[in-house]
Amino acid sequence: MMKTALSQQKSYTDKRRRDPEFAARDHIFIKITPMKGVMRFEKKHKLNPKFIGPFEILVKVGTLAYRVASSPNLACVHNVVHVSMLKKYMGNPSHVLSFEPLKLSPKLSSEEKPILILDRQERRLRNKVIKLVKVKWLNHSDEKAAWETEANMSSHYTELFRKP
Repeated sequence: MMKTALSQQKSYTDKRRRDPEFAARDHIFIKITPMKGVMRFEKKHKLNPKFIGPFEILVKVGTLAYRVASSPNLACVHNVVHVSMLKKYMGNPSHVLSFEPLKLSPKLSSEEKPILILDRQERRLRNKVIKLVKVKWLNHSDEKAAWETEANMSSHYTELFRKP
């Protein structure tokens, strides 16, 4: 019964799903995936996807892809992008966009590195004490700092724990 119910839900969703449509000269954001070296709770992609841009759509290629006018620092990335990687930019004259140049791999991912330890904390379990550090990551604000285990961080990023 469960398999039948899932099949019905999938067919219902598939019938009503529409991929976003863009026209030439529309402005869009491109989704990239931040990557980092530390495995936290066995999840490699801890940080949420980011959108960079805005970029202008030049032409539609096929049914689900668009050719995008990208900046020179994204020369290593292919300029034809699938519709699932795009998000429409709604123009507003009061928007002041600051473009932070990121080093992207050809797979549209950027490397995340810790740059500063902001705080330390100990969590006590019944038989164990876990030391945590609050880490500020490159290309992220202080509000997006994340708590990581000190053991993981010290084994992967020893330079953060050197005393001056």
